Amino acid sequence: MSEEVIQNIKESISKVMDPHMGVSIMEMGLVEDIAYDENSQIAKITIKPTNPGCMSAARMAMDARTQAESVESVIKAEVTVNGHMMADAINEMVNK
Repeated sequence: MSEEVIQNIKESISKVMDPHMGVSIMEMGLVEDIAYDENSQIAKITIKPTNPGCMSAARMAMDARTQAESVESVIKAEVTVNGHMMADAINEMVNK
């Protein structure tokens, strides 16, 4: 079942666009990892922007969280941004 949920998360996150490129963050390869715990129903998503100073990283992370949480089996999504100069602040804000 978790593979099916991960596939549904991928499909949902594919709706999140990089606002500068107009391309899905999935197509751009910005999503490094998606994990799902069936017991807690928590999805964990890791995103790495192409630019460590990307001004849209927080927006893309928040949109990815919202899209993942729209998947039926996901109660909560935690998004981690790696490789960004403000990663700690973005991660704290997105996962409140």
